[in-house]
Formats: sequence, C-alpha cells, structure tokens
Amino acid sequence: MSDTLTLANVQAAAERLRGEVVDTPCLRSRTLSALAGCEVCLKFENHQFTASFKERGALNKMAQLGAAERAAGVLAVSAGNHAQGVAYHAQRMGIPAVIVMPRFAPAVKVENTRRFGAGVVLEGDTFDDARNHGLALARERGLTLVHPYDDLAVAAGQGTIALEMLAAQPQLDTLLVAIGGGGLISGIATAAKALRPGIQVVGVQTERFPAAWNAAHGGARESAQATIADGIAVRAPGALTLPLIRERVDDVLLVAEDDIEQAILMLLEIEKTVVEGAGAVGLAALIKHGARFAGRHVGLVLSGGNIEPLVLAEIVQRGMVKSGRLARLRLDIRDVPGALADVATLLGRLGANIDSVEHQRAFTSLSVERAEIEVVVQTRGVAHIAQILAALREQGYRAERIG
Repeated sequence: MSDTLTLANVQAAAERLRGEVVDTPCLRSRTLSALAGCEVCLKFENHQFTASFKERGALNKMAQLGAAERAAGVLAVSAGNHAQGVAYHAQRMGIPAVIVMPRFAPAVKVENTRRFGAGVVLEGDTFDDARNHGLALARERGLTLVHPYDDLAVAAGQGTIALEMLAAQPQLDTLLVAIGGGGLISGIATAAKALRPGIQVVGVQTERFPAAWNAAHGGARESAQATIADGIAVRAPGALTLPLIRERVDDVLLVAEDDIEQAILMLLEIEKTVVEGAGAVGLAALIKHGARFAGRHVGLVLSGGNIEPLVLAEIVQRGMVKSGRLARLRLDIRDVPGALADVATLLGRLGANIDSVEHQRAFTSLSVERAEIEVVVQTRGVAHIAQILAALREQGYRAERIG
C-alpha cells in the first residue's frame, strides 16, 4: 500500500472482504428522522458477527500477510472490539493471535476474545500501558502487529462501510462518524469524498477524550480517565490517521456522557437495537447539534454493540428516571398498623406501580409517632408524577419527589 489512503485501496479491501464480513443494513429511520428534523439512515455495524465494524480492518490487514508472517502469528492491542475482530478472523484463517488488553477492558469483550481462541494478556490500567506492553511483546516474539487504527490497511478495511452506505442510500449528503484513533473516519472520509466530493464527513468525540477535536479546532482540552464510550477512549489520533482527518474530515463535534446515554436509550427504544457508547455518539451529536443538520440526509454508523449488560441496565434505569417514568417519592405517615397499606392502595388507584419501599423510623427528624417512607414508583411520566403528588397531598400526606 502507498504512503497515503486512496479510494482504490478501499475498493481493493472490499474485494478481499466480500463474503467474509456482513454487508450490514443501512436503513432509514422514520422516527429518528422526525425527531431530528432531517433524514436519518443507520448503518448497523453492530450486526457484524463480532458486533463491531473492527473486523473489517483487521481482516483486510491479515489477508495481505505473507506465509511466514501468518505462521509466526499476529498481535493486537485493544480495549475490546478490535481484539474480537482480530481473534475471530485469525482463528478462521489459522493464524495464531495474541491480544493485549488493558485490565479495565469490559468483561464481555475479554471473554468473547478468549472464545475466539486468542491468547489474552491483560496488562496496564490504560490503553497506552497496554499498547507499550504489546509493542514490546510483538518485537520479542516476532509477531506482526495488527494496529487498531494507525495502519492504512486497517483504515482501508473500515472505509468499506462508506461504499456500502452510499450504494444503499445514494441520497446521503452527510456522514456522522465516531473518532477514537481515527481509522474508521479516515477510511470512510477517503471513500466517501472520492465518490461524492460534496459530501460532508463530520467526526464525533466524547468530551472526555477530545484529541481529534483539539487538533481540528486548535483546542487544548485534557482527556479524562474513562468514558461510557470506551471504544473511542483514545488520548491521541494515529500518526497516519491525523493528517487524513485534517485533510478529509469537515468538522469534529463533541458530546457529553449524558448525550451518549440518551442516544443509547433512544436506539434501544426506537430502533430496538443495542449499541455501546461509541456506537451511539453519532446519534448523540445529531440530537445535540440538531440545527446544524436540519433538512440534510444524514448517515450514522452504529459502530458496535458490545456493551456490558449491567451497564445497559443502569442506562435504562437512569433514562427512566430522567424521563419521569421512574420516580422516588418521600412522604411521612402515621406509625400505626395499616398506614403503609393505605399509601400503597392509594398509589395503586393512581396508576403508580411500586418498585421498592424504604420504611424509616430511626433515621428521621419526625416525631416518634410518625414514620418516613421513600417509595420508588413506575409512572407514565412527569405529568403523571405531578398528579400523584397532588392526590397524596389532598389526602393529607406531606409528599415530595426526591432525586
């Protein structure tokens, strides 16, 4: 491959990948289009076998290895999705694989990687620590490094997504793409701009890891320790990908953790599809910066779906709280038999389903003949909560919503 990335590289990658990865659906979302004020099409890369786009680039890289390189084996450093892509296709191709992952890598990604037959090494508290260990290990064992993003063969594989999106939805005039190290957006921007010079390619990063945004805007925001979008928690773009981002990406936007959580929940509720944090940042940016995309035809890449079930459950619960469908109420009652049952009966009549109750006598400033209860109820929303509180007060209870 030359020292830059071209449409021909991406098209050659598409030939290598044909029949080996899923040509995932790219479908218009009527509901999201109505909510966002623009035409929205979703590229479901979470439908890949490893639930991530990463296997495209990994396979394109490994398909070009010589016989000696294949026999010696490959090594990858990854927080999860790239690891699974390398491990899965290495197993298919009979190539020994070693994967170095940070100790904080999500358990679901670690176990999936092991399931594909790779040797997993957990090293370091950060991706940078894992990368340094992995580079040393590759040199020591004579393994070929399959970089997660800073490799033009990997970026070319990722760019095949753009070929599929524009073939399925030729009306697209804007692509919103997550940026971690930059391999995905470099490949997509290269292919999309060559096929459709007027198309806009906009990158998205989390506020907690804004390295590409800094480069695009001359900013100096510092990176944090962690983000729900762990797949793009990269402190610096690649040496090969950063020039491509500067040359071929129109802008980079930032989204907050709350924006990402909201997008994950929207995709779950509206599209009935599960995405991880990095897979939701495109929609998060579309909702947060909606005026910018009004009237356009926007393609979003749902880049991955490997999210811890407990994390997803927490996001769902937090989303229910924010929307008012789950509320915590505090009220005080007479400390006599049947008083709690009376409250439960009233809440039932009001259409509130009780989720949990905490009955407190000792840790309260109420007089001794009173008791304080906190009750979590499922409701129909904010207006319903107001009706419940009004009805409780009409019955003489001192009631308030907390949290």
